Amino acid sequence: MVLIENQEYLCEEEKRLKQDRERTAYWKRWGPYVAERQWATVREDYSHDGDAWSHFTHDMARKRAFRWGEDGIAGVSDTHGFQNIAFAFWNEEDDFLKERLFGLSNPQGNHGESIKECHFHLDNTPTHSYMKYLYKYPQRKFPYEDLIKENGQRSRLEKEYNLIDTGVFDDDRYWDIFIETAKEADDAEELLFRVTAYNRGPEPAPLHIIPHVWFRNTWAWGREDPKKKPSIHKISPTTAHSTHYKLGERYFQLSPSPGVGSSGEDVLPELLFTENDTNFKSIWGGENKTPYVKDGIHRRIVDEQASTVNPNAIGTKCAAWYSFDEDGGVLPGECAVVRFRLSRRYEGYLDEELFDDILEQRRAEADEFYWRITPLPIAEDLRNVQRQALSGMLWCKQYYHFVWDHWANGDPGMPPPPPGRKNVRNREWKHMYLDDILSMPDSWEYPFFAAWDSAFHCIPLAMIDPDFAKKQLDLFTREWYMHPNGQLPAYEWNFGDVNPPVHAWSVFRTFKIERKMYGRADYDFLERVFHKLLLNFTWWVNRKDAEGKNIFEGGFLGLDNIGIFNRSEPLPTGGVLEQADSTGWMGFYCLNMLNICLELAKRRRIYEDMASKFFEHFILISDAMQYRTGQEAKPLWNEEDGFYYDAISWGGPWSHQMPVRSLVGLIPLYATCTLEPEVINRFPDFKKRLEWFVQNRSETANRNIASMKKRGKDDRLLLSLVSEERLKKILFRMLDETEFLADHGIRSLSKYHKDHPYSMDVHGQKFSVSYIPGDSDSGLFGGNSNWRGPIWLATNFLLIESLQRFFLYYGNNFRIECPTGSGEYMHLGHVAEEIQHRLQHLFARGDDGRRAINDGNDMLDYDPNWKDYLWFHEFFDGDTGRGLGATHQCGWTGLIAKMIHDTGMTCRLPQTPRTPTAAAAHYFDDVFTSEGKPKKPHHFRRSSTARSIGHRSDWETDDEIASPINRSNSIGYLTEDALKAREAVDKRVAHYVSDQLERIRTHEASDVDNREFEASIDGTFDERTNGGKNGSGDYFNRDPFQN
Repeated sequence: MVLIENQEYLCEEEKRLKQDRERTAYWKRWGPYVAERQWATVREDYSHDGDAWSHFTHDMARKRAFRWGEDGIAGVSDTHGFQNIAFAFWNEEDDFLKERLFGLSNPQGNHGESIKECHFHLDNTPTHSYMKYLYKYPQRKFPYEDLIKENGQRSRLEKEYNLIDTGVFDDDRYWDIFIETAKEADDAEELLFRVTAYNRGPEPAPLHIIPHVWFRNTWAWGREDPKKKPSIHKISPTTAHSTHYKLGERYFQLSPSPGVGSSGEDVLPELLFTENDTNFKSIWGGENKTPYVKDGIHRRIVDEQASTVNPNAIGTKCAAWYSFDEDGGVLPGECAVVRFRLSRRYEGYLDEELFDDILEQRRAEADEFYWRITPLPIAEDLRNVQRQALSGMLWCKQYYHFVWDHWANGDPGMPPPPPGRKNVRNREWKHMYLDDILSMPDSWEYPFFAAWDSAFHCIPLAMIDPDFAKKQLDLFTREWYMHPNGQLPAYEWNFGDVNPPVHAWSVFRTFKIERKMYGRADYDFLERVFHKLLLNFTWWVNRKDAEGKNIFEGGFLGLDNIGIFNRSEPLPTGGVLEQADSTGWMGFYCLNMLNICLELAKRRRIYEDMASKFFEHFILISDAMQYRTGQEAKPLWNEEDGFYYDAISWGGPWSHQMPVRSLVGLIPLYATCTLEPEVINRFPDFKKRLEWFVQNRSETANRNIASMKKRGKDDRLLLSLVSEERLKKILFRMLDETEFLADHGIRSLSKYHKDHPYSMDVHGQKFSVSYIPGDSDSGLFGGNSNWRGPIWLATNFLLIESLQRFFLYYGNNFRIECPTGSGEYMHLGHVAEEIQHRLQHLFARGDDGRRAINDGNDMLDYDPNWKDYLWFHEFFDGDTGRGLGATHQCGWTGLIAKMIHDTGMTCRLPQTPRTPTAAAAHYFDDVFTSEGKPKKPHHFRRSSTARSIGHRSDWETDDEIASPINRSNSIGYLTEDALKAREAVDKRVAHYVSDQLERIRTHEASDVDNREFEASIDGTFDERTNGGKNGSGDYFNRDPFQN
């Protein structure tokens, strides 16, 4: 539970999380685990050459059974993807049903693979008790061919051609289709679905809504007893009964929908059945194994082929066909509504009143849950951004299945794979057996895990569901993921590629966030993962430090095209690339392992020895990065430019520095941490070893420890790759708006290179790097991401944390001009806050009503049916903030939710002059409520159109009736005692908020809390005094919101 002024109070969603954690109820068994794209993934690629994009295309997906998963629109499944629920639509214009999201393959796009749809993840809770999804479906024919053709004609120097550019939404001729899912309060297995489709156009329009329920094909591969094959069959005009040997029995129960025509008759669903098996005849001209195949429902509805569905009303795939087409369809501004449930009990009909009550109750509980995560008064627009970011991260949870042996060697029920296929990729990862719910970087463009992305995902996830975050981090170190040599798998296109070593950082931060927000210190998790990370750390030292000099190569490291050469391939110049970022990452890794050791040493003193090991290893890495033997300057630092650069080394003294000012030279800032004097004094063995090192290796120590004699703020020590002098020089460039500092964050490459590109001629071939603020102009790593100028939230987030750590040491005494040349000086805590505010300005609506991410698009910025919905892009234009790359990259772009949590209350609007109270001033006179602004309690009551209304914006309010959180006729109502407890908590929060606002007004607010980052004394478990069951110690006396 989130602690509030030392008081525990569980809201309804937190109760569900507690039950799930304690395994008294399996609330997470069903969730949004169906991928938005399963086609063209490496798992489904059985080609001889590894061309996944052409081996399994979007067109094939309609007809071909998937081997390893399923996909769909707003899909829900169990945790093993056995049974799936998703939605299809048809506008009577398209040539096939809209049952999956469309996008371009990597070869088709001028900037690689790219989704060409408009959908939004609006709401979701950690237990998936309430979920909401918006799909905008054109009434005109979907422009599939136009999107393929136009993007194919564009060069890499041009912008992508997206669905909103085609004119298909002109005159508002589209449907807003809201899809809501809820669970009953007392049964995690009871799922309710409501689809509400609004006609935004000027004329009546037909719409067919076709919810699907089907089983993943586990029977065609020859690995399962045929007797275990699941089935779905019709038992009444509005109910189908499903059986599965693991899931048991379920009932797909449908309600008639209010009609849209003059007859006033209800729209009754027609149940259709087929098999989730491949249509071999249509794809390859072969013979089908069953007369009813995967695309049978599409052909029945669109092609009017009645013979393509099973007349006996049985199969492994079922759909309910609702036709809203009477009198031309749904009237302008009106809606079509579909309600159904997937249930373990058969009731024969749906009570629509109770059905809607449950949905509204879950929605109200979701409101309360998210308010409790961030109770401080922030702008409603920022609160909306935060909620959609966190909801999007939960929508990006996906069932991921992959067994290397089955994939590489083929299945007994299928033809053997082509010879040599096992050598195409991932041949050294034979141990992998994955069958989990994983957090995906993007729901469509990256429907596969990426190790370093996942580490960043866990930071905002830890705010709302620390158990899921910890599970993600733990999985990557388990023996069925981690290679026996200690390497973590990178991503499915090449498990053996190398991502930055951020896992230890994420593990420690997740541990700290859970303890600070929820009062739980999970030392078992911390210790278990730490031991596995020792293997990974050793792999890095043995594999990426070729000459044992503590200078690391690393290669790709997730930064795609940032270098002048492809860093995953041998250099055309010969020699070895000595990377400032790789070495910086390893220093960062050392310090996080040191922090974990000191935390664990509070319970078991043996970890003091390990802390000493990582302390000394960090000093050696730091020294190697700065100095050669004989005290010659190491080539990674350029004294004249005041910046770190990569260098090519040919052995011995022979090296060549490449003066490219990029993120590579900022990453050494990450490797910094403060040592609290109380922590040092608590561990005498560690203190003794530290003092011995300082005395006996004083030259090395003085170069790399911000002196044992000269303590910093609050008597702290500082470990850093960067000295104070070098820090000033790096920040001089980083905070220069003509170099790294943009209106919306820190660029990945200095703008200096716009007019001063760096190039090298090697054997007659020219290699160059220049500032490119938008999409990539090269095809390196697929060409769909760019590190030569754009802004990336993940790397900005780590820079912000580094500045906060430096502030913990230097305090108010270290002030830097920000921006460079402005004449305004700030301490580093305020610099960190300034960067966070600039990043929030990517999403926040300015005083002109525009959001930077929307690139000046009037429809996205001003249209009432678009302006409050956001895409969370992969990266952002270094000049304008325009959203680029994947559009649902809630993974690491979801970090914006944590920044809003930390600094949203003081964030001014874009274009607003910076003053300490600019953003918070309008809250001082407000009456604080859990809704975030003053308002009366209200209740939603159905209007006279009753059953046709499914979207809350069309419901009437009645101030005389209590809030929906208190409705006694709804499943999951609160008792009088629970309401009183909540009221008491609200009063405590109001007191806390008032105090925080007063601190901002009087400039007394603390800038950085060291407990967020480093091992510290508070919140510890003392094995000598048995400090508490969960290791909380004096934790309950801390400020619960200073996180």
